[in-house]
Parts: sequence; structure tokens; C-alpha cells
Amino acid sequence: MKEKTTQDKIKSKLHPRSQHRERYNFKALIKSSPELRPFVSPNKYGDESVDFFNPDAVKALNTALLKHHYGVTYWDIPEHYLCPPIPGRADYIHNIADLLKGDRAQIPQGKKIKGLDIGVGANCIYPIIGNYEYGWSFIASDTDETAITSAHAIVEKNSKLKSRVSIRHQAQSNAFFKGIFNAEEKVDFTLCNPPFHASLKDAQKASLKKLKNLKGRRPNKAILNFGGQNNELWTKGGEARFVKDMIYESRNFGKQCLWFTSLISKEVTLKPTYKILQKVKAEHVKTIEMGQGQKISRFIAWTFLNQQEQKEWMVERW
Repeated sequence: MKEKTTQDKIKSKLHPRSQHRERYNFKALIKSSPELRPFVSPNKYGDESVDFFNPDAVKALNTALLKHHYGVTYWDIPEHYLCPPIPGRADYIHNIADLLKGDRAQIPQGKKIKGLDIGVGANCIYPIIGNYEYGWSFIASDTDETAITSAHAIVEKNSKLKSRVSIRHQAQSNAFFKGIFNAEEKVDFTLCNPPFHASLKDAQKASLKKLKNLKGRRPNKAILNFGGQNNELWTKGGEARFVKDMIYESRNFGKQCLWFTSLISKEVTLKPTYKILQKVKAEHVKTIEMGQGQKISRFIAWTFLNQQEQKEWMVERW
């Protein structure tokens, strides 16, 4: 059998600081989380893997990754809720760290750095990774009460998160910051993983395409193997409408946040988003590309603070 090269072992498109650049070490992962063992078996290439079409296997893998790499002692999600791929979520966090660093010598770390996770979901992934990697604090919001209950349980049962993550229910379904920010509260960044699709039909169509690419044949039906509730996967107008509404509302909180950010799944969404950011007079806009496997993803960042205000922000808060 041909020996794997370093290039085979390294997922070079992932962020240089990512803990997931190498192939999964299933022996170590099983040691951290024995519940993963029944789901691990050789794939058609003879490598150990899990069946990514099996939601239970994906959940077990995520549990193991969070325990092994991020020191989580408890993690669980309700049935059918989104179970996101950990490497991509970690890349978003690492790239936000670079965004905050700017041209400074070091990445700002510690609990004084605070982020807002808009739509934390039942999984609470971003606060877990951001706190472990950089010691950041988080506000984590969601409109779904079941997701809030789950995220709160994760925080309460992990002592390191308990004093660093504030779970807040967003009672207004069409709001992002209103009702979440206190009057004088400031955050250094926001992040968001928007519902990408405009309808259930669109979500299923995308899932079929993804499964076909993975499996090499067309499946009979869409299996949302990473789960997800309606509000996690689709919304009226899709991500373009969602991000547009977020940008318009962010104007009212421009002095309370250094960098607003959001993932953008579809490249076609970028052009209209730039026009909206120009319309609301954002001071600076950045698009940061990220790569996971064959997929290129990105997030957009904007601020209403000019260069002098950004410097003053860092001096005051960091």
C-alpha cells in the first residue's frame, strides 16, 4: 500500500492555528470519548472513518472532538438540532482572532475580549472554541427556546464556560441586537452562521447535492445528516435577506461593537451585501475567505468606527 505523504495527512486549507489540519486521530478520539468506538470502521480506502450519513455517528464524532481538543466535559444536543462540522467553526474563530489582531503584535486574548454569537443554536460551538483557544467571553443568543435550554446546560456543566458565557433568549424573532445588548454593553465582535436557504425545498436540494458529491451517486432523498431545525437552515429571503436585515439593525449599535461579522455561504450574496454596507456608511468592510476541503467559505466583517475610534477602542478595552 502506498504510504501517505505529509500532503495527504495535512488539510492545508484550514487555518494554520487549527487543531484539525491533520486527519482525525481516531485512537486518541476514542480514548477521550469511548462512545465513538462503535461508529469507527475502515472506509473503502482502508482508513478509519465514520459514516457521515449517520447523524448518530456525526454527533459522536463531534462529542469526541470537543472533549479531546477543547476540554469539554459535557456536550449534548436535542434530536434533530444542528450538529455542525467542528473544523469549519474553528476556522471562523481563528480568522476573527486575526481580524482583531490587525497590525498589532499579538492576538487579544482573555475574558476582557467579548463576542456575541447570534444564533448560538443548541450546540454552543463558537463559545466553546473561542473560550478554549483564546479565553474570550461570549454573549450567546437564540430565538429558539429549546436551543437556549440546551446551550445553557452545556455552559452550566462545563465549569470553564460557566463564568464566561451568558446565554440570552432573543424574544423578538426579527431582531439581532435589540433586546440582547444592554444599554452600555460593548462587544469586540459578533459572529453569525445565518440560515442559508430560503425554504425547506432549497435546503433539501442543497443537501441532495452535498450527499451526491460525497457519495458519488444520487441519493433517493435528502438526509440532513448534520440536523437542523427550520430556523437554523432556512428563512424567508435566505441568507441575503437575513444578512441585509442584520446590517441595517447594526447601524443602531455601531458604537457598541468593534467588528460585526457574518458567514456568507453563497458568493452571489456578496455583491448586494457590499451595496447595503455602502448605503449604511460602514467605515471599513472586509471579506475573509476560508477553505475546508474542496469548499471555499467566507465571512464578511464591517465596522462603523473610523481608524481613530478603533485605536481608542483597543486602548480602552484591551
